[in-house]
Amino acid sequence: MTETLMLCDCLGSQELDTAAISAAFPGRCSSVHTSLCTTQANLVEGSLSSGSVIIACQQERARFEEIAASLAVDAPGLVDLRDRAGWSDEADKAGPKQASLVAEAMLPTPETRLVDVESEGLCLVLGQTEIAMDIATQLANLLSVTVLLEAEPDDVPVDRMFDVVIGKLRSATGAFGGFVVKLDALRQIVPGGRGSFGFTAPRDGAASECDIIVDVRKGISLFVAPEKRDGYLRADPGRPAAVGKLILEASQLVGSFEKPLYVRLNESLCAHSRSKQIGCTRCLDTCSTGAISPAGDHVSIDAMVCAGCGECAAVCPASAITHEWPSVEHLFKRMEVLASTFRKTGGNNPRLLVHTAQYGSEMISLAARYGRGLPADVIPMAMEGISGFGHAEMLAAIGVGFAEVVLLPSPATPTDTLKSQMHLAECIGTGNRIRLLDVSDPDELSDLLYERNLTSLEQPILPLGTRKQVARMAALALNPDVDAPLPLPPGSPYGAITVDTEACTLCMACSAHCPTGAIRDNTERPELRFQEDSCIQCGLCSKICPESAITLEPRFHLGKESMEITVLNEEEPFLCVECGKAFGVRSMIERITGQLANKHSMFSNESTIRLMKMCDDCRILSQYHSENSPFAAGARPLPRTAND
Repeated sequence: MTETLMLCDCLGSQELDTAAISAAFPGRCSSVHTSLCTTQANLVEGSLSSGSVIIACQQERARFEEIAASLAVDAPGLVDLRDRAGWSDEADKAGPKQASLVAEAMLPTPETRLVDVESEGLCLVLGQTEIAMDIATQLANLLSVTVLLEAEPDDVPVDRMFDVVIGKLRSATGAFGGFVVKLDALRQIVPGGRGSFGFTAPRDGAASECDIIVDVRKGISLFVAPEKRDGYLRADPGRPAAVGKLILEASQLVGSFEKPLYVRLNESLCAHSRSKQIGCTRCLDTCSTGAISPAGDHVSIDAMVCAGCGECAAVCPASAITHEWPSVEHLFKRMEVLASTFRKTGGNNPRLLVHTAQYGSEMISLAARYGRGLPADVIPMAMEGISGFGHAEMLAAIGVGFAEVVLLPSPATPTDTLKSQMHLAECIGTGNRIRLLDVSDPDELSDLLYERNLTSLEQPILPLGTRKQVARMAALALNPDVDAPLPLPPGSPYGAITVDTEACTLCMACSAHCPTGAIRDNTERPELRFQEDSCIQCGLCSKICPESAITLEPRFHLGKESMEITVLNEEEPFLCVECGKAFGVRSMIERITGQLANKHSMFSNESTIRLMKMCDDCRILSQYHSENSPFAAGARPLPRTAND
């Protein structure tokens, strides 16, 4: 069925380049209408009745979905051209951008993995007596409420609409639908007797579960990044409006809900730890919600606590953590389609504005409605969590043909990871092509974006593969004449190792614990081999090496040598004195023999010294046939018991 794109100039307030848009849209492109949401709504009804429709208007989403519901047909697709490419001081040049935005809207959206969260409305209220009791009274008819007080109240309600307990909150874990709280000095109501209710004797170590926590206490919150913890509602008790909003929000949290699974963890790739030695901790250091914790050789991610910022995926050097909302493959595809469509429809040197979905869209809308709007070469791309836009994504954006990448986080977005990833991308080759804007004024945003003096790559890349592979492709395109490795800051996910050959004993502990196989041994002879392209600079090799002979060298080697296996240290093998088979390292066998021969009671004669110079097979055979062989003692006698 042919898809129809319905265009509207919003009462003649914008210019639409139908030629450029038609070139990017594979279906039928309508003529430009004037008021599809009001006087021409009948045209929308007709198109919806006859097939699949995309409407170039986001503002009136509710109106168009209402029309579709009345016709019992699927809701139309929507793409915003007006705020992002129609209302602008350079609207007459915005055809390529309009075509790019339409082409992006045509990309199929990958399905998001979801998990069901059940809430029975078990609510714990924390706060001073008066305000906590008031909140509980308002929620009692909707939720199952328990109020936790630190001191016995003057008046305990006798209507039993909600429960009241006294105690000290020791800890709280979990998230919406699954909080676990631990209490000390817990005292519960004794619901009987004349006069006010009494309370039980205090007891420590009590534990309970709830679905929602309403916290109106002053001071420190229960969780880090409390605004990202689903089901944890916190407000300043001195702000009645905030408390009222909190009560309304809590009243809606009963029933079945769907939570996206934002990230995926491949435990086998994780380089966190080996043999109780800690290696990579990048995700643990970055996670702002506490959703990631150590779990042996790898980490564990609490999907209920994860807020989907994507920082862990941006910094993970082994791609053990991948962002699923959206997937990196879908993100690469979006950027490639935006850049390639812009060029195909006559545009040059496009720039990418990466912004948070809600805050950035509002800024763009205000700038378009009341100011200069966006320049014709700035293509906005919304993301739910801009923090996950790491160095690989930045390199990919420049690699696919954008002259510049501009990042617009919301005021609540942490920027430490963004800044470190920007620095890493700059060291690899983006230079001054990446900007991080800290603005809250739409007019200032427009003014900063109208400054431009950069050009895009002449030969863009096709971003296929993993983040690391795409980053390498982009780095090669940005550094076509560079032969020497690019130096990188400490903590970078690329690099080599240097080995002190004087200290290294070729014990191969490093190769046995390397999580990526970058360090390898040779089964034929004593050799320490290394493949730089596989190294993620996790540091496990340097921490496990008993001789402290390994040093990390962060760098990005673009030459083919990084793909090759090199020998970092090698020695002559020792030949078995019985069969001549090579085993061990000559220097090590000679050193051990020299230190033990005739200096230890077990190695005081030639036959025992000779055992150290044999391979495993010959050593066993020699011991078996020796005069005092432990194998010649016969079967072990049965143990004697009381019955004997």
